[in-house]
Amino acid sequence: MQNPEVLSAIETKLAGMADVDSSPSAHMKNLPKPVIRRVKALKKLQFDMIQMESKFYEEVHQLECKYAELYAPILEKRNEIVSGEVEPTDEQCDWPSDEEDDEEAALAAETKEKLALEDVSAEDIKGVKSFWLIAFKNVDLLASMIQENDEPILEHLTNVKVQFSAEPMGFTLEFHFSPNEYFTDKVLTKSYEMRAEPDEEDPFSFEGPEIVACQGCVINWNKGKNVTVRVIKKKQKHQKSGTTRTITKEEQQDSFFNFFTPPAPELDEEEIDHETEALLQADYEIGHFIRERIVPRAVLFYTGEACEDVSECTHYSTYSVL
Repeated sequence: MQNPEVLSAIETKLAGMADVDSSPSAHMKNLPKPVIRRVKALKKLQFDMIQMESKFYEEVHQLECKYAELYAPILEKRNEIVSGEVEPTDEQCDWPSDEEDDEEAALAAETKEKLALEDVSAEDIKGVKSFWLIAFKNVDLLASMIQENDEPILEHLTNVKVQFSAEPMGFTLEFHFSPNEYFTDKVLTKSYEMRAEPDEEDPFSFEGPEIVACQGCVINWNKGKNVTVRVIKKKQKHQKSGTTRTITKEEQQDSFFNFFTPPAPELDEEEIDHETEALLQADYEIGHFIRERIVPRAVLFYTGEACEDVSECTHYSTYSVL
């Protein structure tokens, strides 16, 4: 297109289009006053709906608290089997497995004999070894938190429980450990406070209960066993005398156990910085995932079956009997 007048006309039209405000607020401004009045009535109805939705979620939480007590005996039986305190009966183990049927049909006689010998040696194994560690490592969200130094400690993780709180709305994650050389605590906790009511300043952003605060716990590490820090040695030279000395300094390092020390926003700041906000959001996501998915379905994460999306889980192979 070579005509300069046509080009000029198109450029002018495009520039005019760019100046047009197409935002929702601009659309509202251009509506007739009677329509604007009706829209306001619709928004008020929407607010009433949100208020009722808030009550719905409060009642759902009350139901969760009620059923948590009903689930408790079942989860305790799970813990008894995992820990090796109780050996399940043949009736309790009667659960169909397509994989086992296929493998049984394909096995040769000599292979069956070998497996029978392995089963004899496997009788010395107590409970389900590394149950929670493997369940955690099968989930990308948690596997990325677990460092090499964490694994020997998580081998001592015997149970994970959720304690619900009706008022204030929230829950506490309990991580139970067997006696170990790393810390003296038997239980590590992480508490979350929730809110199921719309924000007064932005009620239409309400999408259900949200975690608004969390609190970890102090870990009483044994000397030299704190995996959340590393000791750095540095040489320091005296400016006047010229003598040197070696000083030690602790630096924070990645560890699953940093989960129990969440970032704390400054109380005197009205708005937290983006980095702290992102860390808190990730922390809330992890806490919610453990409560909603890991604890109720631990065995399915241990086996890898709980992963509907392959990208969500990293299948971690269990131990083998040699």
